[in-house]
Amino acid sequence: MRGTALADQNAEGLLDTSAVVDLARAKAIIGLPGKVVISAITVAELNYGVALAATRVEAVFRAERNARLRAWIEPLPFDELAADKYGELVALVRAHGRQPRPSRLDLMIAATAVRHNLPLYTFNGADLAGLESVLTVVAPEPGG
Repeated sequence: MRGTALADQNAEGLLDTSAVVDLARAKAIIGLPGKVVISAITVAELNYGVALAATRVEAVFRAERNARLRAWIEPLPFDELAADKYGELVALVRAHGRQPRPSRLDLMIAATAVRHNLPLYTFNGADLAGLESVLTVVAPEPGG
């Protein structure tokens, strides 16, 4: 199924950064598949969050969360095939009348999902509009 879908507890899916940051909310609102994976791009975004934390306490909290996540899930690399998919997604976003620049990292994560033929679990489904032909997005309904 392409487009917005419901979580399948027996499936595998890629969590984007928004779902990882608020995992409990993602599980409650979106639902999570039986097996979850993340992209190396999410790891980069999480490390960026550590570096930008407003306080040392917040930086430590974020770094510890990241370490727990990495112990639980080995990230999928952003490899050459994902890079090719990224270009395709950028073209689809432009064809949908939007500029891809503000969503570069989200599109790289989405490209990782497409490259591995995985649904993408996110709170940012609207940012991925126009990609339904190649990407299954599992997200809350708009306004929900």
